[in-house]
Amino acid sequence: MQGMNRGLFVGIGAVVGMATVATLVWLVSTRARTPSPAPPSVEFTPASSPSPTANPAATPSARSPKPAEPAAPKPDSAVPTTGTLLFESDVPETTVFIDRVFVGTLPAKSENVTPGSHQLTFSAPGYDGIRMTIDVEPGTRTITAKFKEIVLDERANVTHKHAIGSCAGVLRASPQGLQYETTNAGDAFSTPLPSLETFELDYLSKTLKVKIRGGKTYNFADSEGNVDRLYAFHQTVDKVRKRLISKNRP
Repeated sequence: MQGMNRGLFVGIGAVVGMATVATLVWLVSTRARTPSPAPPSVEFTPASSPSPTANPAATPSARSPKPAEPAAPKPDSAVPTTGTLLFESDVPETTVFIDRVFVGTLPAKSENVTPGSHQLTFSAPGYDGIRMTIDVEPGTRTITAKFKEIVLDERANVTHKHAIGSCAGVLRASPQGLQYETTNAGDAFSTPLPSLETFELDYLSKTLKVKIRGGKTYNFADSEGNVDRLYAFHQTVDKVRKRLISKNRP
């Protein structure tokens, strides 16, 4: 009886063992038939090599950066809008007025002068005053008062009274002298101012008397009878004549 039980146990164990082996074989074969999942694919793009004829300097990475455009110039706020006048003189102690407003003793400077027409008046001891009209523009300008320089440019339309009749012409005065231009060749003349022996105006008779040293005597009247115009001509010319006479004295 014990022998039968032992045999039975051995048989059962053999059967169990064979079943186990069969199970293992089936599992192994099943795994061998089941394909393993493929690994995820990775795309690989090879780096493109530059063309043999390409110029590396022409590629954007190798090209120098484009210089920035210059900024547009800003309006210059320093551009002057008024005038600056610098005053000088050829004699000492000269004073200057602008439109009757005292500026100072020269040399002097006047700033912020409004552009446009202005009247200047210069004065110096021992000299006649100088008046001039200037047009001021924005910026700096130098003006020199020339008292020692003789300036004269005057003219008068006149008639020369003869003993019988008269002739018409023009009297011109400059630092070089007095000149009478007329169609009557016998009356025309040109002479230095210091050579005038007589240069007088008779206001009542409205006559300017001119006598050339060693020459003729002339009696001039304004062509329109305007004695005031003839008087102004005489005064301006006579001042220069006297200056020239004084200058020529030893």
